[in-house]
Amino acid sequence: MIDRNRFTVMALATACALSACSLAPTYKRPDADLAKSWSAQDGAADTAQLQDIPWASLYTDAHLRGLIRVALERNHDLRIAIGRMEEARALWGVQRADQIPSATMSVGRTASLTPAGIVNNSPTPVRLNRYDANVNLVSFEVDFWGRVADMTQAAKSNYQASAEDRRVVQLGLISDVANGYYLVQDLALRSQWAAQTASGRQQLFDLTARKQTLGAASDVDVAAAQTALSAAQSDQLTTDRALQQARNALALLVGGRLPADLPAAVALDTQSLSLSWGANLSSEVLLRRPDVRAAEQRLMAANANIGVARAAFLPKLQLTGASGSSSTSLNGLFDSGSRSWSFVPTLQMPLFDWGRTTGNLDVAKARNVQAVATYEKTLQQAFREVADLLVARDTLQQQLAAQTSWVQSQQQRLRVMDVRYAQGAANQFDLVDAQRDVLTAQQSRVQVLRQLLGTTAQLYKALGGGEG
Repeated sequence: MIDRNRFTVMALATACALSACSLAPTYKRPDADLAKSWSAQDGAADTAQLQDIPWASLYTDAHLRGLIRVALERNHDLRIAIGRMEEARALWGVQRADQIPSATMSVGRTASLTPAGIVNNSPTPVRLNRYDANVNLVSFEVDFWGRVADMTQAAKSNYQASAEDRRVVQLGLISDVANGYYLVQDLALRSQWAAQTASGRQQLFDLTARKQTLGAASDVDVAAAQTALSAAQSDQLTTDRALQQARNALALLVGGRLPADLPAAVALDTQSLSLSWGANLSSEVLLRRPDVRAAEQRLMAANANIGVARAAFLPKLQLTGASGSSSTSLNGLFDSGSRSWSFVPTLQMPLFDWGRTTGNLDVAKARNVQAVATYEKTLQQAFREVADLLVARDTLQQQLAAQTSWVQSQQQRLRVMDVRYAQGAANQFDLVDAQRDVLTAQQSRVQVLRQLLGTTAQLYKALGGGEG
């Protein structure tokens, strides 16, 4: 009969915990008042196409895909984010355990000696020797007001926010590796052109010096050729230094030395990256962005904490108990008639706390206001970021076409100048100017191309990216 009552109490406590009401406000997602889409045209907007594009499908360069895979395994910031996510998951598990009664098992001995006259005026000392074996119900709160459930919900939301933070770091890492790779490719191309320019200027200087010995070139011609050569050599050194620094930065993102067994890198001017996706997107796609999701989860946690603070004004019932056997000897611990039990329900009611409970509720409400504002700000910033990147992508495409035309015209001018110089109709200053203009046009074009590719990578991140 005793066991049945004990288990009945535990069952009722569990039922109370599982069916507890909540004092938290009903959650409603704030309205950030955004435009329906970024498209200037009316009509249905696509919300699914981006999430259907995994990063491995977006980036077709096998070398870049290999770098990203290595970075996802070794990058230090991502490993820290994963560790924080696992910590939040564990804290959620710890808090969730408070919703279910827990039990411990204990076996112990109690021995005491009480002097004569202390216990019932006993004329002799009282010796006590007791053995106990119990299953103990650890202090368990009957969750009438949903306080424990709200605490569990807050811990769960914090974990889910941490998981979204991990995705933020992952998407940022993919974008950063792509941009770092494109920068290395840009500088590698510039270094190649700078080396070719320096070699050509060296040949021109040598030719001018030979002409001077024959009386066909003046000191001014030699000085001009030397100046052009020194400028080209200085530009090559500057470019080489920037290239090495870009490789070092990329190695840091990857989390160590750049792998040597990857497929050959694709030159920047032959990169293939789809620029068609992202048009006519609904702004609802931002709700799937991990930083927006993280902000909403933290808002949900703040909302649940209001319920925790409200429940502190109401009575709290704690249950503690034990069931087992007791005996004065170890051999008789489990004999018939040795059964023992205890049940200690405790009702706690706040009386005077000098405003502490009220203050905690005010704190919870203030934090909820902050969380709402943070969510709205995050969503609006995300909308602006996407809008800026869409504008940048469209204008950079047009700028790239103009830069390509400029390069072609400068190359045609250089070909004409080579012929005129060979025929003696143009001097070396005109030839050097034409070469410099071609190099400037090429460098400007490849810089715009890198910006276009990098903008597309950033747009993929800004829209929340895809899985995989």
